Amino acid sequence: MAGPKVVIIGAGIVGCALADELTARGWTDVTVLERGPLFVTGGSSSHAPGLVFQTNPSRTMARMARYTVEKFVGLDCFRQVGSLEVATTPERLAELHRRFGYGQSWGIPSEILDPATTAGMFPLADKDRILGGLHVPSDGLALAVDACEAQAARATARGARFVGEEEVVEILREGRRVAGVRTTKKTYISEIVVSCAGFWGPRIGELAGVPIPLLPMAHQYVRTDGAGAHDDLPILRHQDRDLYFRAHGETLGIGSYLHEPMPVELADLPGGDHPSMMPFTPDTFRESWAAAAELLPGLADAAIADGFNGVFSFTADGFPLLGESRELPGFWTAEAIWVTHSAGAARAVAEWMVTGRPSLDLHECDLNRFDPAQLAPDYVRKRSVRSFVEVYDIVHPLDPPSVRNVRVSPFFARQTQLGAVFGESAATGWERPLWYATNPLPPSPIPRDDWSSRHWSPIAETEARITRERVAMYDMTPLTRLEVTGPVSFLQGLTSGNVDRKVGSVVYTLLLDTAGGIRSDITVARLAEDRFQVGANGPLDLDWLLRHAPDGVQVRDVTGGTCGIGLWGPRARDVVAPLTDIDVSPAAFRYFQCRQGHIGTVPVTMLRLSYVGELGWEIYARADHGLQLWDTLWGAGRRHGVIAAGRAAFHSLRLEKGYRSWGVDMTSEDDPYQAGLASGPEPDRRLTCLLLADPGAVPMGREPVYADGAPVGHVTSAAFGHTVGAPIAYAWLPAGLSVPGTEVEIGYFDRRLAATVAAEPLFDPEHERLRS
Repeated sequence: MAGPKVVIIGAGIVGCALADELTARGWTDVTVLERGPLFVTGGSSSHAPGLVFQTNPSRTMARMARYTVEKFVGLDCFRQVGSLEVATTPERLAELHRRFGYGQSWGIPSEILDPATTAGMFPLADKDRILGGLHVPSDGLALAVDACEAQAARATARGARFVGEEEVVEILREGRRVAGVRTTKKTYISEIVVSCAGFWGPRIGELAGVPIPLLPMAHQYVRTDGAGAHDDLPILRHQDRDLYFRAHGETLGIGSYLHEPMPVELADLPGGDHPSMMPFTPDTFRESWAAAAELLPGLADAAIADGFNGVFSFTADGFPLLGESRELPGFWTAEAIWVTHSAGAARAVAEWMVTGRPSLDLHECDLNRFDPAQLAPDYVRKRSVRSFVEVYDIVHPLDPPSVRNVRVSPFFARQTQLGAVFGESAATGWERPLWYATNPLPPSPIPRDDWSSRHWSPIAETEARITRERVAMYDMTPLTRLEVTGPVSFLQGLTSGNVDRKVGSVVYTLLLDTAGGIRSDITVARLAEDRFQVGANGPLDLDWLLRHAPDGVQVRDVTGGTCGIGLWGPRARDVVAPLTDIDVSPAAFRYFQCRQGHIGTVPVTMLRLSYVGELGWEIYARADHGLQLWDTLWGAGRRHGVIAAGRAAFHSLRLEKGYRSWGVDMTSEDDPYQAGLASGPEPDRRLTCLLLADPGAVPMGREPVYADGAPVGHVTSAAFGHTVGAPIAYAWLPAGLSVPGTEVEIGYFDRRLAATVAAEPLFDPEHERLRS
């Protein structure tokens, strides 16, 4: 069976890889169209230096890179010379230890080297400047054009066609679906079109009427004359000065991000065979050359032989754009993908297209992950520039454009008055209070190291303690809320739990994909026979429900038009009872129930839920009632000692109570039985609660967990538990190690932290507070 007709736009390294992966799965009616010549197309793949560093904080991106290396090695399109990252500052050396930990977590062997060994691996470097290095033996150089040709040859042997010198000028439609493309020469009818056009992606998106939110940006690369190099040298990265190096025989290639970001307009690209290679700007590279000579003194006797400003694709969050458009079914994207991740990303997209479910969790990469505000051209441009700076760790003085306060709750003014320190939710753009500076410091805060105390304050201890002892108000506005109207069978058919319960019920359940896998966890509050409020996990849940809503079902994102307060603590009922016409007594309003009524003059929907393990409610209202709701609860709460509390305290309290966070502790790759969300067969691994012995070291997530000296799992989330008096971490471990009392170690920079598996929940195991 040849499968559906597929047109892939772009014969760069991603388009060739996707054709190979699709045809290998039996979809052989594939046509790949390229605006330039085959296979030196003039796009980013044609000039990519080819350096592949697999280690990444993201498990998904690291796995894509691992597969790319394995595949290219098998195709004889990869020179496995290894990589070397050097540290010239103590801070960078600490970061290399952290990156070593990522490798341990994701199965990428590496080693931290002392200064002498590091310098010995790259003799051109000044050994007196180096404090240490990270060596990854399996990294190296991808031969990008060779990889394009090899993968295209395999795809062609299975039936695919590659056509050069044909630019796509129109995306065809039939009704709401894609129907093919028209090029400068002919028309190609197809059921699926995939944009693998690289930095041309936004133009293809315009033809399709689908936003492809990436920004083409230029990056400088030069080749020296003779510099004493040789082809067996490892690829080298010097992040303290935003440089990388590779050998071209006895000359060196030097890439630099040590320059102002250089966004590129497609209209400004040069013509000819290499439109992605813009003229070199030597003045911009002057600082980079000096920095390179500091690390490699021999460059003082060398010169730049040639250089160019190469165009690549950047996104607002640094991740690729993968998946099918909801606006135009059948139109897929595989964009903003670098050579490093090309084959891995192509495999994931091919799996997704053929089976409906990729083997990797792709929520970080999904095309549909953005809120509409994050698709605004100004946002894409400014945040992509910011991403360039943050992802590549630019260290020179630079003030890239910032985009903040895109989404703020109606409580923002009150929170600002209380000294809120805000952090932005990368997923949805909401500003969320982390803590409030007007809340007092604890009398004897436990000191923490510099790394884990970033984006944190000891005030979180005060806020957590007062939540446990009195009552606190948490801003729940950023939690995505969807209104679903229609028969309950719609939600029943897409979830794992029984949501067909009486009006006034709240159900925690799992949102499933068409293959029966987990997409996310949600709460469903039944407000009427045919009206539901769904507590979801951002735009991707909305996208999924909209795709599958039949006639007679409406799905609306009501988040921006509403607001919410989590009122939690043992005095929560004392605050709210005199204000509301809803009976909030324990017998009348139980846990996992919802009611509608008023608080003061404000119409509200109240859900008896608690992420912090205390008595209380999530209270929702229309946004125009937000300030009145806040002021009413705040005024009544003052006599009960109410405070406003932020995400730092929230995070600590949820871990004490053992509540999992979707996208952090669990992803679509994790089985609900393993995560403790459902009963079923004995799993081979479990999400496990750990208590750490050292009170001053709090993991930040993604650290490796060791048993008997070997890596056996990784940390998902961690925080200091102010009620239990110790750091808490959750980690995926083999089931045999998840028994309470088992001792393990967590790799934390250059240390091993002792930890013990603990029974959960750590706080209020009988749930007496929730039932009060």
